[in-house]
Order: sequence, then C-alpha cells, then structure tokens
Amino acid sequence: QVQLVESGGGLVQFGGSLRLSCAASGFPFSIYDMSWYRQAPGKERELVASITSADSSTKYADSVKGRFIISRDNAKNTVGLQMNSLKPEDTAVYYCNGKYRRWYDYWGRGTQVTVSS
Repeated sequence: QVQLVESGGGLVQFGGSLRLSCAASGFPFSIYDMSWYRQAPGKERELVASITSADSSTKYADSVKGRFIISRDNAKNTVGLQMNSLKPEDTAVYYCNGKYRRWYDYWGRGTQVTVSS
C-alpha cells in the first residue's frame, strides 16, 4: 500500500538545524512531484517547499527561502528537507506530500518540529 513516512523531527534551539526525511513506498516515486507542508497550531496547512519529478526544480515559501533546502533521491524513494537557521515560527507539524497530476495525492502522518527561543 501507499506509504509516506516522515522522520527527523524534534526539539531544536533558535538558530539550529534539522533534517527531515520522507520515505515513500507503494507508488512510482520518480514520477511524482514531492512537497513538504507544515501546520502550526491554530493555522492552516501551508506549502513549505516542493520539488518536481521532471527536472527536480524547486520552489519555496518566502518565509523559508535561503534557509531550507528540499531534495530528492529517486533511487532511494526519499525526499528530504534540510532546515537551517530555525526560528520559533517554524514550529509546526511537517507533512510529506506526493502528487501526480490531479489524480493522485498522498500524505504522510507528519513529524513535529519545535524550535525553542
């Protein structure tokens, strides 16, 4: 069955770094556009970063540009998110997402990231 399993979340101090990883299985990973979303308490889920299947081009939310880097490894069916210079406002549950056109849309269960001040 389809699975997206996030890992790497945790508690980190202001200015620190974390690397999230998402392991995918049960679908043809290489043809899916992959993204990281996050949802903070009381807020809507928002797109953090995305990477395409075609040429691995990337997009970032303005709030994380220059601090976060998304990457993918099609041989290992994984997508990563390197998060640097973390701020308390980055505190949220981070979700991995895989999309293929408008037909298939898969989500992981999320991993908590907490940045202390």
